[in-house]
Amino acid sequence: MNDPKSPVARNEQQVADFLQQVNKHPSPSKNGGGRLIFALDATASRQPTWDTACQLQADMFTQTRGLGQLQIKLCFYRGYDELRSSPWHQGADKMVRAMSAVTCLGGHTQIGRLLDHALDQHRQQPVQALVFIGDCIEEPIDDLCQRAGECGLRKLPLFLFQEGNNTTASNGFAQMARLSGGAHCRFDPGSPEQLSKLLNAVAVYATAGQQALERLAPSAALTQLRHQLEKPRR
Repeated sequence: MNDPKSPVARNEQQVADFLQQVNKHPSPSKNGGGRLIFALDATASRQPTWDTACQLQADMFTQTRGLGQLQIKLCFYRGYDELRSSPWHQGADKMVRAMSAVTCLGGHTQIGRLLDHALDQHRQQPVQALVFIGDCIEEPIDDLCQRAGECGLRKLPLFLFQEGNNTTASNGFAQMARLSGGAHCRFDPGSPEQLSKLLNAVAVYATAGQQALERLAPSAALTQLRHQLEKPRR
């Protein structure tokens, strides 16, 4: 059992408190639905988390019932210079099949290419949020921040969920989240419930908008997320 005073335990509790509130108090959608890009690092070390995300992603559709139609596009990179993107899905079954067919392969991160693709999709038709799950950054941070800033200008927030405690990744993801108008949060790879709550919360956000956050009862984690979403980009 984790020491309740440890950083890991405090982080788990903050994530749990905040996301429980998000799921309980969604606001009505103004546009009847949303589009969300669900992006993952599929390099070799990511297979356990990929398998977990495959099992959890169906809940993203369930959590948005009654709020409007949610469309999700799966994107991932792996191997040597391989970036793939699925069609837009409106139900869990096709997403499960798409994810189940993927095997993680060794390679370097391709976050820059991923953001370029997301911006291209956003230009064609607005995307309400991009969720990214990864554990490291192997690209120039300045280049990624430039793209994240463009996401912010185009109102495409990045929700960057970091597995583990890599310091370079933490600093880079935090800057990218701030520049895009999104949020960065670490999660414990040994706690699939934590990742599930994170994914469900952003699905609700993408479908129902920021009012889903603004109407929540105060909590430490909610205050932290609001601060990230509302902090001016520099």
